[in-house]
Amino acid sequence: MAASAKDIQFKELKDTISQLNTTIRTQNDLILSLQKMLEERNAKGDEKDRIISNLQAQLEYFKQKLFGSSSERRSDMPGQMTLFSRPDSEEEPIPEFIEPEFIEMKAGKRGRKPKANYDQMFANLPIHYEEVDTLTDEEKQCPACGTMMVPIGHEEIRTELRYTKAKLERIVYVAATYGCPVCKDTEDPQFIKDEGIPALIPGGYASSSLVSHIMYEKYADALPLYRQEKGFELLGVSISRTTMAGWIITCSRNYLKPVYDYFHRELLKRHFLMADETPIQVLKEPGRRPQSKSYVWLMRSGEDRLPPIVLYHYSETRAGEHAASFLKGIADGAYIMVDGYSGYNKLKNVRRCCCYAHIWRYLIEAIPNGHDKDYSHPAVQGVLYCNKLFEYERSYKEKELSYMQVYKRRQKDQKPVVEGFTRWLDAQHPEKGSRMERAVTYIRNRKDTLMTYLEDGRCSLSNNPSENSIRPLTLGRKNWLFSDSQDGANASMVVYTMVEMAKANGLHPYNYLQYLLDSRPGKDTTDAEIQDLAPWSEKARIECNKKSE
Repeated sequence: MAASAKDIQFKELKDTISQLNTTIRTQNDLILSLQKMLEERNAKGDEKDRIISNLQAQLEYFKQKLFGSSSERRSDMPGQMTLFSRPDSEEEPIPEFIEPEFIEMKAGKRGRKPKANYDQMFANLPIHYEEVDTLTDEEKQCPACGTMMVPIGHEEIRTELRYTKAKLERIVYVAATYGCPVCKDTEDPQFIKDEGIPALIPGGYASSSLVSHIMYEKYADALPLYRQEKGFELLGVSISRTTMAGWIITCSRNYLKPVYDYFHRELLKRHFLMADETPIQVLKEPGRRPQSKSYVWLMRSGEDRLPPIVLYHYSETRAGEHAASFLKGIADGAYIMVDGYSGYNKLKNVRRCCCYAHIWRYLIEAIPNGHDKDYSHPAVQGVLYCNKLFEYERSYKEKELSYMQVYKRRQKDQKPVVEGFTRWLDAQHPEKGSRMERAVTYIRNRKDTLMTYLEDGRCSLSNNPSENSIRPLTLGRKNWLFSDSQDGANASMVVYTMVEMAKANGLHPYNYLQYLLDSRPGKDTTDAEIQDLAPWSEKARIECNKKSE
């Protein structure tokens, strides 16, 4: 009986132990589950903190873009060689992560630029001398004896600029008819009529000066045709925007396109090129909606000290085939400076240069607000590398070094900086989703082109000349908004080319446009004849300067 009770007690204890073990396992599982939930919650919290931090950085960036200065000039950092100013004579040592030494340049305070006098300010304006006579006869009498005084000399007392209002004139050409006085009484009288110079546009009343003015106002001053229409009404004549658009298209196709094609052929002979692209809107494109985005390509010569060539080209899309087609026939091994757009990979057998201005901007944007002088921040370090390269380039231009000298100095000065920059780049592990990650990714995608510009002294360090050349179009686009047709878009590219070619070669765009329209080149005009129409030719410069007089 007693043994039986012990057996029962033992069995109960065994069951209790089993239950406790089950409870312990359940509690352990619960603890592990709670730990896992806590870890996931902490991870989500960290991810949330990271997202918030990135959003705050982006907010500061957009506030700076919206309300801050639009200039790329930034406050100087002690020890930094800035992109835009001379180094001071007493500099703090640059951080150790940049190995090469500073460029030795003469330090000195810049004196205030002397104020230009009127002869300097108005050197290009004609002068009209007007003699003043405001004294009365009584005032001209001698106060001592009453004798009438006589002029004994003149002096300049003041200068003013006088504006002459624009005006339109109607010119009627009258042609003479000639007859032979001997044959006039015969059965076969002879007559001949002076037909004069044909109209610029057959059957139209447009002159080269009027069309040049319309082109200049739209493509140089960004004045849309509808506003020019209102301006002509104030001058007493009605010229519709449709009529003006037709004139631009006709004159572009008949007279300016042959010159454009000549510039294109000359550009393909160059070995140093630059390119950029920007969107435009063309309403009537076959098979496309009016809201579709089209593109303008800017193709220009590089900084090779030859006469600059600047061309604009319209295409329906941004596909790289358009750039490759436009530059078909370029010499193998030519260098081209472009931004990071992958479409330029379609250009074969060329050496692609990397734009350090774009790299600099990405790094500048990655610097958190208030950390401009924080040398421990990777973005600040990257900016210092870029600034050093730009400072070397500026010193070469100031010293007017030859291309061979630039090449040798780059090998000595800049190559170590770029090598240090690539080592710095390899060591970067930025936070995911940050602006620094965006900058590092951009630079790494260009890593194989970072040193291309070192191969020739005529290669450029940045694509800024292209951006400066395409800026007039982007500013004009804000006013005229869109092109109605493809013919209008192509005509605009041709006229923009003529305007910017004139400016790049030191001519007034209006004078150059009128010179071309007066000359009226056509499809049969030879390259030898078009050479005299190029803005760098001596004849073009003489004729355009005459029109300014």
